[in-house]
Amino acid sequence: MKLMTTTAALAFLAISAPAAAQYGPQPGQPQTVNEPAPKGQATAKTTEGKQIKLSGKAQKAVIDLQKAVNANDVASIPAKLAAAQAVASTPDDKYAIGQLQLKAALAAKDNAAMAVAIEAIATSGFVDAATSSKLYASLGTTLYNDKQYAQAGTAFQKASKIDPNNAEVYTLLGEAQFAQGQKAEAANAFQRALQLQSAAGAKPEEKLLKRAVSVAYEARSPLAMDLARQWAAAYPSAESWRNSIAIYRNMAHPDVEGTLDLLRLVQLTGGLNSGEYALYAEAAADQSNFTEAQAIIDAGIAAKVVDPASARFRDIINGLKGKPKATAADLEAAAKMSPSPLNLLRIGDRYYGMGDYAKAAEIYRQVMTQPGADTNIANLHLGMALTRAGDKAGATAAFKAVTGDRAEIAKFWLAYLQQKA
Repeated sequence: MKLMTTTAALAFLAISAPAAAQYGPQPGQPQTVNEPAPKGQATAKTTEGKQIKLSGKAQKAVIDLQKAVNANDVASIPAKLAAAQAVASTPDDKYAIGQLQLKAALAAKDNAAMAVAIEAIATSGFVDAATSSKLYASLGTTLYNDKQYAQAGTAFQKASKIDPNNAEVYTLLGEAQFAQGQKAEAANAFQRALQLQSAAGAKPEEKLLKRAVSVAYEARSPLAMDLARQWAAAYPSAESWRNSIAIYRNMAHPDVEGTLDLLRLVQLTGGLNSGEYALYAEAAADQSNFTEAQAIIDAGIAAKVVDPASARFRDIINGLKGKPKATAADLEAAAKMSPSPLNLLRIGDRYYGMGDYAKAAEIYRQVMTQPGADTNIANLHLGMALTRAGDKAGATAAFKAVTGDRAEIAKFWLAYLQQKA
């Protein structure tokens, strides 16, 4: 993988072009290049128009170094460089010497010398923080593309410390860390880049979100679950929801109830695949919710995703035959028999499976008034029913009330809900 970013491209121009600045008398030019300068002082300009004024003490040594670099006199450059460094006293002097060092390093394709030159320029006191950061980012890109990943990471770290609000630098750092096998650190760097994009008022880039999710998942970092949810929320589609929820399921290993609640969301977002239709039906049947299990199988067949002749679905379909399918009258009668909180919750789930979301919500609210009720599951299911019923405010309040191990599932539903007008 090659890196070439806007930041790196700009930085490369910034460090290459100033080699055109010439100090001292040039053929056909006056003694000073840009404007009259004090006697004994040579001047030039950077590509940004900032004037460089060499001190009288350093002028001759810098011009001697420049001649050696321009002539590519490799043998004499080290001595000329040492002589110039010995008399450099101002930021302008140090910057000019660093630029000449850099030109020589670029000509020699010497990455180590390039790093030394950039360090000299960045610490000269002549350039601002933004320019220094770009220099290190450009160096890091060159090192990365030469497969010097550790050195590239060091350069990107320096760039990020100088300009901690540059999202692109953290993206580059993440790639360098990933290339070194530092997957957890890379995930953190990508997350920081995403945070900076959001803080700047920009929508996080989908490419970066997907890269962050992939790296965090490979690292088995807890960040993967939150990043996956961010991806689905920012770029909702059947694919993003299905994959994001699959990542959560693979990492969190929710129980049957949690799995069913997540698959209900995948169904709502249109992302169920064949295996998930089967898992959904099996999870619903496990809770004796045969009405919902049958409904999901029928929906899968209608969508031409479920093949009823396949061995797995044939077994599920045969297993559902003869199972009691509750009616609204059955559920109403059961609710009047003072059931336990868990049984009352299951009555609400039956209403949910039948598509009677208003009645399901009513039952879930009753559950929360019962001593010993699991209010986290009840609030989660209430939020789900209200979401399907179109009550965004009520669903939001219910999801936000969920704590404990169901809270992460509630966050997925809440992320979906927040996409709705």
